Amino acid sequence: MKADLLLTNARVRTLEGDGHDQLAPAVAIWRDRVVALEDVPATRTIDLDGAVVTPGFHDAHNHMAWYGLSLAEVDLRVPSLEALYDAVAARAAVAPEGEWIVGAGYDENKLGAHPDRDALDRAAPGRKVWLKHTSGHMCVVNGPLLADLGLADAPVEVPGGLVVADGAGRPTGLLQEQAQQLLNRLVLPYPVDTLVDAIERAGRVYLSQGITSVVEAGVGGGWIGKSPVEVAAYQRALDLGRLPVRVELMVATDVLHPLAAHDADGITLGLDLGIRTGLGDDRLRIGPVKIFSDGSLIGHTCAMTEDFADTPGQRGYLQDDAAALHARILDAHRSGWRVAAHAIGDAAIDLVLDAVEEAQRRWPRPDVRHRIEHFGVSRPDQVARASALGVLPVPQGRFVGEIGDGMLRALGPERAGWAYRYRSLLDAGITPPGSSDRPVVDGAPLLGIHDMVNRRTDAGTPCGPEEAISGLEALTAYTLGSAYASHAERDRGTIEVGKYADLAVLSDDPATVDPTTIRDIEVLRTVVAGEVVWTR
Repeated sequence: MKADLLLTNARVRTLEGDGHDQLAPAVAIWRDRVVALEDVPATRTIDLDGAVVTPGFHDAHNHMAWYGLSLAEVDLRVPSLEALYDAVAARAAVAPEGEWIVGAGYDENKLGAHPDRDALDRAAPGRKVWLKHTSGHMCVVNGPLLADLGLADAPVEVPGGLVVADGAGRPTGLLQEQAQQLLNRLVLPYPVDTLVDAIERAGRVYLSQGITSVVEAGVGGGWIGKSPVEVAAYQRALDLGRLPVRVELMVATDVLHPLAAHDADGITLGLDLGIRTGLGDDRLRIGPVKIFSDGSLIGHTCAMTEDFADTPGQRGYLQDDAAALHARILDAHRSGWRVAAHAIGDAAIDLVLDAVEEAQRRWPRPDVRHRIEHFGVSRPDQVARASALGVLPVPQGRFVGEIGDGMLRALGPERAGWAYRYRSLLDAGITPPGSSDRPVVDGAPLLGIHDMVNRRTDAGTPCGPEEAISGLEALTAYTLGSAYASHAERDRGTIEVGKYADLAVLSDDPATVDPTTIRDIEVLRTVVAGEVVWTR
């Protein structure tokens, strides 16, 4: 029997074995699986001319629909407030009558301040303007939208959020955390067809960057969800052949509700019919439940045990009452869900670890792999505790490069090494994944790997260099580590006989190249399930 496809004359970094450093000369594929790591007869052969083959990259925390939607919005990754207002004005000049001006990606740490409602009114007179912060944890709206929300002259109290006002008590247009949900009645839900378009747009970009699988970090509810039937958009995309990569969906905790199961079942919280983590197949499945415990580091809304370095007296805040968050994690665990708790500040991390410890004590479940998304500012004792509890931190290496200067200002030099750790996690025996939180930052995996290895901001400033890891360790995180975080290491994450043929073909080897040039490596081909789905 012949293989369907042979990739030969290659440097195949398999990442299999205890050393994670095996190299093979070829990969043979039959149907969707690897069948040999040597030259064998094949129906089709591609000579890679010495290129490097790695497992396909797996982004363990991204926002696929959000990113796909942002590709059609005004790009606010600009160097100044003036440039931002110019970009808004330029879109307003050509947008159809009545269309909102929606932009994404601004960072006040780089602009010097948040956009202002009055300046936006001047840039887009008569228009409704909605600008999303790069973190996703806040946004700015202009006067007409504030009027629609009943906030033109005075703020309202929002549990777990803030309508920011100036010294005179007049809203500035900045809505933080849960206050963003005030907009939901005006913008949600998105039509399923719109979301399918966004999912496909995002997926095509992912293929060009060697990404073959992702975790979508929150669907169906909260400020992160785009529709109460969001899963249907992914199912439709799959049915239409428009879901380019494998996807695991985190369900927003807002959509879970009490279930009338038998008392002996212990299923107190979930989706109708008892649907929970694990339903689906290798192309699309339900993953953990997403629980937001706090906010953003660069936005100063994450819950800290000590003051932010650049804003004395401020320590951020939780997204909900601490007891309610604790109970939600317990209920989700007891009901059979894996938990993926967003926790960036160390106070929020304490809350999540306490809840997981109690949940496992009361209702033990083996090898659950509950996750803490971001694990953004973690004390050394929290690293050790996460390891002991079997909790998987899910940090974003790319944050160090793209938003690291803002993180440094928020933390100060003493705590810089606590931010988005990797070295300490590995040394504690944890298997950390690689992820981006795209579109918060540029999600290209090679950029993330570069920053995990070099630990410098894009401005060149060291950011906790003691947390740097090797190129091989970073590559392993973005492949095997991410597969492990999804309980998928039996089928993905390494190049081995019997595993899915999900591969990235690279111009050089991240494990051996000069570390300062990892960002310059090019993706030449991407293979999903044995099919070459993208070629440079």
